[in-house]
Amino acid sequence: MSWIDSVLYFLGSESVETLLRRTGEPARKVKSKSDFVQEPLPEDAVDGIWRILAEVGPEEGVLQLEAHGGKMSEVPEFSIPYPHRAGNVYMIQYYAYWDGNGVETEERHLDWIRRLEGYLAPFVSQGPRGAYVNARDLDLGMNGDAAAGRAWSCEQGSDWGRRYYKGNFERLVRVKTDVDPANFFRNEQSIPPFFLGSRHVGE
Repeated sequence: MSWIDSVLYFLGSESVETLLRRTGEPARKVKSKSDFVQEPLPEDAVDGIWRILAEVGPEEGVLQLEAHGGKMSEVPEFSIPYPHRAGNVYMIQYYAYWDGNGVETEERHLDWIRRLEGYLAPFVSQGPRGAYVNARDLDLGMNGDAAAGRAWSCEQGSDWGRRYYKGNFERLVRVKTDVDPANFFRNEQSIPPFFLGSRHVGE
């Protein structure tokens, strides 16, 4: 399957013209989560995963395994921001897909993927439980939101930041503080600068 075919597949479309239409929110929704596995999964754990996957249709739930090891393990954890290297057998990314805007449908799919996440907990990395930054998961936490009364802080950002970046989070905060101290470039899970919010990294 080509890259463009895979994009169309996950959009639920067959026409490249779909990508040229810059309309509003897509009809197909997705929720992603990720984990890192450090020991081969026991057979009964795999059986349990299959049971959970069977609860939704093949177009609604996807579990993807990405092998680690080899050259990836030779790169030191602190040499670049992506730290999930030595000691990881593979990464699991899992996705829930659904169509439409119905609250009941959305809640059913969110509940399904969160149950899968809970089931995997004993079998994946801990201290912290790792997560892949490109499978952004807002369940892990979000940065400040003035409208919601949440202040920006490194303490708050570390909830998800250490899961994505492990020990590199503090270094990324220092870089962010040097480059963008006013936090102009931001999103729900961007690296916060050191001086915003009530607490600082290291306090």
